Amino acid sequence: MKNVILLIVVLLPLVLFFDACVKDDDDSPFPPNDILINWDTISYNPTPKELTAHELVPDIPTNPNNSLTEEGIQLGRMLFYDPILSGDSTQACASCHNQAFGFTDNGRTFSKGIDGIEGSRNTMAIINLVWKDRFFWEGRSASLEEQALEPVPNPIEMHLEWDEAIVRLMRNVDYRVAFYKAFGIKTIQKEDVANAIAQFERTLISINSPYDQYYRGINDDLSEDAIEGREVFFSEVGDCFHCHGSDVNNLFADNLFANDGLNSAEEYLTLADKGLGAITGNEIDNGMFRVPTLRNIELTAPYMHDGRFETLEEVVEHYNSGMKYSPNLDPNFAVRFKNGVYQGLGLTEKEKQQLVAFLKSLTDTSFINNPDFSSPFD
Repeated sequence: MKNVILLIVVLLPLVLFFDACVKDDDDSPFPPNDILINWDTISYNPTPKELTAHELVPDIPTNPNNSLTEEGIQLGRMLFYDPILSGDSTQACASCHNQAFGFTDNGRTFSKGIDGIEGSRNTMAIINLVWKDRFFWEGRSASLEEQALEPVPNPIEMHLEWDEAIVRLMRNVDYRVAFYKAFGIKTIQKEDVANAIAQFERTLISINSPYDQYYRGINDDLSEDAIEGREVFFSEVGDCFHCHGSDVNNLFADNLFANDGLNSAEEYLTLADKGLGAITGNEIDNGMFRVPTLRNIELTAPYMHDGRFETLEEVVEHYNSGMKYSPNLDPNFAVRFKNGVYQGLGLTEKEKQQLVAFLKSLTDTSFINNPDFSSPFD
């Protein structure tokens, strides 16, 4: 009998201890996953990652507050493709940013979130954002990290409160380990999620189109129309280069905002979407939107912030003959108005054809087929 009592006294604390270790605490948002993870066997020794580019584009800037690492990029890639961050676990960032469409939304004018609610702007391409310093069509975010925080809790997008998103990640041993390897943390915060996604997005660089290969001397496979279209683009004939970069920039976008004649002066003060004006509060900024990149433009239809144009031919014709005047119209177009009437670019049918051919030469098939940018779950 004494032996039985002694055995109970010895074993009871152990039973209670192990029971407490494996049982989730209903009052705690996180399970005791430290019990499942032997942190002593996991090292925090991230591998720095340096992005490279060719001589036709500017040097790639770095972000000292969120330095790129192999581990951080891979974690961001997982989060970008994982529907775990949406309310009903059906949508991921990649649902509206499809690699095959230049990381835009599958040819849709407006994206729909998990509740079937449609947005009011066309999904922007995630291309060469490492060179950008303002994000969204109206530039409301000053960094990719700041931008990445918005879609998850947005009620018309992924519709999941960050607190719940963090609970899901903290209950996932694979993510706990991945965050530790990337950032040396055992407790995940939303800023860490944004940092990882931003790291992955900075790697989405497209600079290997037929245009790049031709002008770098890698091959001579560029059509005569595309070559002539380049001359139209980089001259006053087409007048495209003022907003879409100089001949030495070759990102085909700048960090500026512009009114490109989509709305008339009568609509100027009553626009439903004021663009930059909604951020600054200045009427003179109404109808101004960020100048998008033209790289992979063939893949990212429809066009403009509201997706009003279905084809590149329609876009070219807008600039050629369809501009509307308003007080803050881009000066390069404003000078082409006389007595309130747009005089147009005067492009011939051949020049319009050549310009479209040049724009299509910016399609980078290596970018849309790069396995490093695709889902890690396939």
